[in-house]
Amino acid sequence: MRAEALPQLTARAVILAIVLAVILAAANTYLGLFAGMTIASAIPAAVVSMAVLRALGGGTILENNIVQTGASAGSSIASGVIFTIPALIILGYWTEFKYSWVLAIAGLGGLLGVLFSVPLRRSLIVDQGLAFPEGKAAAEVLKTGENPAQGVKILAGAALLGGFMKLAAASGLRLISDTAAGAVWLGKGIAYAGTNLSPALLGVGYIVGLNIGIVVLAGGVIGWNIAIPLYSMFAESNPDLLAAITGACGAIGTGDAECAAGVIWSREVRYLGVGAMLVGGVWTLISLRKSLFSGIRTGLAVARAGANANIAHTERDLPMKAILIGLVLFTLPLLALYQAIVGNWGVSVPMTIIMIVAGFLFVSVSAYMAGLVGSSNNPVSGITIATILFSAGVLVVLLGPDAEIGPVAAIMIGAVVCCAACIGGDNLQDLKCGYIVGATPWKQQVMLAIGAISSALVMAPVLNLLAQAYGIGVPTESHPNPLLAPQANLMASVARGMFGGDLPWNTIGIGAAIGAAIIALDSWLKARGSSFRVPVLACAIGIYLPIELMVPIFLGGLLAHFVERRAHVGNDEEARDKVHRMGMLFAAGLITGEALMGIFIAIPIVVAESADVLALPPSMQLGKWLGLVMLAVVAWLLYRSATKARPEH
Repeated sequence: MRAEALPQLTARAVILAIVLAVILAAANTYLGLFAGMTIASAIPAAVVSMAVLRALGGGTILENNIVQTGASAGSSIASGVIFTIPALIILGYWTEFKYSWVLAIAGLGGLLGVLFSVPLRRSLIVDQGLAFPEGKAAAEVLKTGENPAQGVKILAGAALLGGFMKLAAASGLRLISDTAAGAVWLGKGIAYAGTNLSPALLGVGYIVGLNIGIVVLAGGVIGWNIAIPLYSMFAESNPDLLAAITGACGAIGTGDAECAAGVIWSREVRYLGVGAMLVGGVWTLISLRKSLFSGIRTGLAVARAGANANIAHTERDLPMKAILIGLVLFTLPLLALYQAIVGNWGVSVPMTIIMIVAGFLFVSVSAYMAGLVGSSNNPVSGITIATILFSAGVLVVLLGPDAEIGPVAAIMIGAVVCCAACIGGDNLQDLKCGYIVGATPWKQQVMLAIGAISSALVMAPVLNLLAQAYGIGVPTESHPNPLLAPQANLMASVARGMFGGDLPWNTIGIGAAIGAAIIALDSWLKARGSSFRVPVLACAIGIYLPIELMVPIFLGGLLAHFVERRAHVGNDEEARDKVHRMGMLFAAGLITGEALMGIFIAIPIVVAESADVLALPPSMQLGKWLGLVMLAVVAWLLYRSATKARPEH
């Protein structure tokens, strides 16, 4: 049967894609708020699709491709939302996530991302032939199609492990701790070390690899083992910082060292990460400018020529006329939303124009970066920071530097652009997969739009559930250890700082200098042809987040390195691919299981209005040592599950 005649956009494929998109959106929402990272979900979605459709009587490779296309929209929409929209809670503009507004921002932003990315397909996938690693990996999974039941078994087993550890941790049974960390005074300096006990972070590290794991841990070392000791030793020269430390933690040198490290990180060090991210976002645009504009011009030219009905089905994108109509239809509701916020057409119209221009520009950047480093490493947060900075600069002129609504308006622009950029990068990954397996592009583009809307429908309820159970971004008396929402906190800080807020600009400037030094180092490594690279935004997120989150990510990357070394013994390429696939599935299962359990745990907490509702008696709470043992067992099982897929020679 010719590929064109194979079923693709079937009812069962669409329904399965929607179900998986919703599940993956919820899971990535929790993971992103917790750790500041989300993962591409095409491979686990492809495996589940093959198993489910086989159980229903068999599915074609193109049906399975449609399922993974729609399902992967869940992680993309989750990324776009959690990077920005919680900032409206942090800014105090909302007290809860408003359903209709979240749906409009996420859904319309996602649809714009699909439309903006259509003209880029031929340039980036066909002409330039960018790698799009997750797309290629998903295509290999679909092409082999061997024993999907085994893949589902690994995925489900790992999910149970991840879910059990989350249930046993501090937000559930409290059998184990969330972290194993500690700090001591060295004179007036602080020595801090520790690790989070999350299997999801171990899985994230396995997926992103050792290079990224080393870089994010290096960022954590810069922040926690270099900057914090320096700020502590010279705290007496900063009266505000000294007062904050002594008031909360006791005297320098004799008080609670771990508490003091947390205060210094919160008040000063995380803004080093802000500065590094700002520089990284600008550098991303500068470094891609030639390829970006070339790709846009080529893509638009091909899209205009797409009216030729004789082109192969594998080259048929959504027609340009439909794209232009869609842009108008999806933009008008956003214009109305912006007008409802600022109440001034002279401001809401420029906001909409900025959103459209920045959306198209940054979807192109996101798509290009996804082609180079993959969706999981795509620096969308840097793109969004650049959008918010530019938007805030224009709004300062239009509204005045003291406008209270200014930061909110800037976040609203950034939120739509962020959702569009996330979907844009994901769209090109899926289209790369489709290009390899012989799919019809316009059918994938329609499925991605359906997946984006389906995911957007559940975002507000999931966010409200997590906010009520754990708190988001800002510690309160009822939620002293909230989900950090690092990117949203960053966006809120930047937007507020542009409108007269109290940002430590000196610290941000130092962070920008650190970012510039990292860029220089990476450029030197590139010139030498080194396989090891130092992406500035990965290092910046390491500086910005607590180091205990970076340690398991590094350990997961190290584990992936050992697995790859074991897999490359011998010349059996098929066996190596299987090892890689099984390890990725196990890692994805850990992430999905922990994230979904985090959502399930939130339900009784919210219903009972008590964070202790599931907690065991104190005598049964065994703390960090059992947690370390359990994490070590999970790591061994991940290694074993991957390496046993390689036949012994």
